Amino acid sequence: MITDKYGELLLPSGGYLRLKSFQLARLIYDITVPFTELYIPASSRTRDQMVQAARSGVQNIAEGSVDAATSAKLELNLYNVARASLEELRLDYEDYLRQHNEPMWAKDSPLYLEFVTLHIAERAGFRAFIRRAETSFLSVNIRTIPYKSVLVANATLLLIDTAVYFLKRQIAGKSKTFLNTGGFSERMHKMRRESRKN
Repeated sequence: MITDKYGELLLPSGGYLRLKSFQLARLIYDITVPFTELYIPASSRTRDQMVQAARSGVQNIAEGSVDAATSAKLELNLYNVARASLEELRLDYEDYLRQHNEPMWAKDSPLYLEFVTLHIAERAGFRAFIRRAETSFLSVNIRTIPYKSVLVANATLLLIDTAVYFLKRQIAGKSKTFLNTGGFSERMHKMRRESRKN
C-alpha cells in the first residue's frame, strides 16, 4: 500500500492465499486434475475443459486480488470469471453423475451431513473423508463406475458450492467498498487536486 499525507492511493491488494475462496478453488483444482485422469477418457474434450475450468477459478481469484490495488472493476470482473468457471465445472461433475445414473447427495443424506460438518478445506482432510466414506458407506448396488468416483464427484460439488458462496460474498463486499470509497482513478484525481491546492 502506498500512502502519503493525502491518504491512500493504492488500496491493499494481493493476500489471496488468505482468501477462503482461493483456498477452496485450489483444493478443487487439486482434486479435479487426478479425477479427470482417472475417470474421464483421455479422448474426451471434457477432461481438458474440467481442468481448465478448475484452473481458471484459482488463477482469476489470485489475479483479481492483485489487481485490487488499481482497479476495482478489473478485480470484480476477475472474481466473477472465477465464479463462472466454477459454475461450469459444477455442471461437468453433475453431468458425470447423471450420465452414470448416480445421484447427487441429498441435504439430509449421511455423507452430505458429515462432509458439511467437517468444513474441509485441504487435501488431507478430503482424502481422509473419502477413505472413511468408502468403508463406512459402501453401497451394495451394482455400479458401472468406481464408487470412489461417485464420492469424489459429490464431495467436490459441495466444495464448489462453498467456494462460489465465498466468491459471491467477496463480490458483494468489494462492490460496497467501491460505492463508498470510489476507484483508483477517483482517488488519484482527488489527491492531485488536493496536492495542487497545497
